Amino acid sequence: MPYQIAIDVTASPNKIYTATPYSLFSVDIATKEIQRISKVSGLSETGITTIKFDTYSNQLFIAYTNSNIDVLTSKGIQNIPELKREQLQGDKTITHFFPDKDVCYLSTGFGIVVINTSKYEIKETWIIGKGSSYTRVNMFTKDNSYMYAATEEGLKRTPVNTANPADSQQWQNLSGGNSLPAGAAKGVVTLDNKIISLLNDSLFIQEGNRWRLFFSNGLPVTSINSTENKLTVCQQTNSGSRVLVMNSAGVIEQALQAKNIIKHPRNAIMQSGNVWIADSTYGLSQWKTTLIERYLPDSPPNIATGEILFYDNKFYAAAGGADNAWNFIQNQNGVYSFSESHWTHYQPVNRASGDSLSEFITIAIDPRDKTIWAGSFGDGLVHIISDDQYVFYKENTPLNAVSGNPLSYRVSGLAFDRNNNLWISNFGAATLLHVLKADNTWKSFTPPFGLNRNAASQILIDDYDQKWIVSPLANGLLCFNHGASIDNNADDQWRLYTIGTGRGNLPSNDVLSIAKDKNGYIWVGTIDGVGVIQCPHEAFTATCDAVLPIAEQGGFANYLFKGEAVTAITVDGADRKWIGTKNGVWLINAVGDKVLEHFTEDNSKLLSDDIKRIAINGVTGEVFFATAKGISSFKGTATEGGEKTDALLVYPNPVPPGYIGMIAIKGLKQNSFVKITELNGRLVYQTKALGGQAVWNGKNYKGEPIASGVYIILVTDEGQVERNAGRIVFIK
Repeated sequence: MPYQIAIDVTASPNKIYTATPYSLFSVDIATKEIQRISKVSGLSETGITTIKFDTYSNQLFIAYTNSNIDVLTSKGIQNIPELKREQLQGDKTITHFFPDKDVCYLSTGFGIVVINTSKYEIKETWIIGKGSSYTRVNMFTKDNSYMYAATEEGLKRTPVNTANPADSQQWQNLSGGNSLPAGAAKGVVTLDNKIISLLNDSLFIQEGNRWRLFFSNGLPVTSINSTENKLTVCQQTNSGSRVLVMNSAGVIEQALQAKNIIKHPRNAIMQSGNVWIADSTYGLSQWKTTLIERYLPDSPPNIATGEILFYDNKFYAAAGGADNAWNFIQNQNGVYSFSESHWTHYQPVNRASGDSLSEFITIAIDPRDKTIWAGSFGDGLVHIISDDQYVFYKENTPLNAVSGNPLSYRVSGLAFDRNNNLWISNFGAATLLHVLKADNTWKSFTPPFGLNRNAASQILIDDYDQKWIVSPLANGLLCFNHGASIDNNADDQWRLYTIGTGRGNLPSNDVLSIAKDKNGYIWVGTIDGVGVIQCPHEAFTATCDAVLPIAEQGGFANYLFKGEAVTAITVDGADRKWIGTKNGVWLINAVGDKVLEHFTEDNSKLLSDDIKRIAINGVTGEVFFATAKGISSFKGTATEGGEKTDALLVYPNPVPPGYIGMIAIKGLKQNSFVKITELNGRLVYQTKALGGQAVWNGKNYKGEPIASGVYIILVTDEGQVERNAGRIVFIK
């Protein structure tokens, strides 16, 4: 999860809690220990709008983007799902919590919701817009006499002893009278028993029945907060953002401003006299009298919407992306890698402007030196040699700018062939395919047919050295064969796969993903299911059409993923296919006629049903999913098999008392047979490896848990040639 994008901060007596758009983390004030809190560790959702710690009940309130609510207590997590489930036409977004003893007031996009903090249920709902209409409530507070709501209609109040606060007529709109300007109120707080409200980037304080200007300097105010009898004011400008700390007399006691620490301040609090700032660019920081400390859990800088891959047991991700119309989305988070529990962030910078290059959507690892090549959807090609050494390829290369936009060089697909030549898709350019050869010379190719916007993206190289190129925007799938020599154009062959018999027989012309399986077949994911090209060696004959697999699930049979947008396809060590869609991720068997698993947000720890990409660590079998809400992984059961049986790795071993998970046996040759026997040779269980790994649930062939003792593992390959043996101990 990305932990640098801090959007809210709150404090308990001994911890600082920080929210990101995806999850939480806490900092122990005494020890500085950081704890990550996400859906994997028990939260109900991924996607947070605001948080608030209540010292009275010793609970942390968490609001999600879908209006679900979690309450983190000393005994665990309590969920309040009623608002999420409620069918409303209005905006249910929760913008602010105001805990008050046994209740908590929620500011929402339609009004105020009151929850019971001990029963964990909704107590009341107040619709306080004019004429009982919905109105957005940005913030809520109260004093001994009144309750105040900062709404889009203005600052409103009602007496605390109002018999029916759900009646909108009981709420008085204060904006536009008694020296308080008209218009929306963005915030309201209680400071030293005084009410301060934020309107039009100015702060006003209530004095009796009138309002007085409390603070204004002409700069935008993004948030206000009241803690420890101090007012914190976050201001964001292009020339320099800052956080102010003020007392109830309006005196600015601190003006906090620092490059590379405060850029987009979202909220700030006081805790034991120190200031804690949540900044959506630079994360969480603590400001002491003469010291600034930053708290950045080791994590990727953002979610991954571009390509992800594994190379040599190391994970790589591109942060950028393109929208459905294949326009860039201005993502400047670069490229990152994950190895040995540590994230490394690469953020190439434009040499002329000093800005970070944006929209890296494709990556390839150089097999010669393991350096990274990254394609930017606008800024060309970059060779990442180290975290501070980059080589740029843009102007003065065969790469072309997009037609009509001479400044935009869109590299959208990369792949190395067996001869270490780098193949490059050049989206929207007059010449859409290039190769940077191993001798550092270039060659370019143009298909002999027109394509919508000359769209080209993902490149896959098959067992015959043919290049399969996705052509987005409903063009279809390209296949290119350069013949015996890259430099000789005379024997070049092109084919465009589309819908229709004899033309490729794809399920749809809108291709989203491709993959090559263990048989060399090309799996094609479209907006309307999957097609499989089982004859890549005959790709340029009219008879080589895609086959549409038929799968059975729940007693019904249909074309594989008919009606689904297949956004990602990846093949595991057992030749099974992991399929990503907008409705979760699926595991299907090798031939594609049986669904083995279906993971969603609701039935698993998957962060989002919107799957962008999938990658597999062939060594461990771990499957990584890049989703719309972050990267999550699943410990898969299939690894890449070796050429021979290696020393067996069995884990856990010994199997401890009470263990109910799977037992893995690794280091196998592809598709080996594994037998588990007692010491006297009596068979307990047998199975076949999934790629280079076999799994066992610790039960015998009758489904019964086995007894304590030592058991023998016997391994043979399909030809009964390679043999190996091991032991496993069960402790009951």
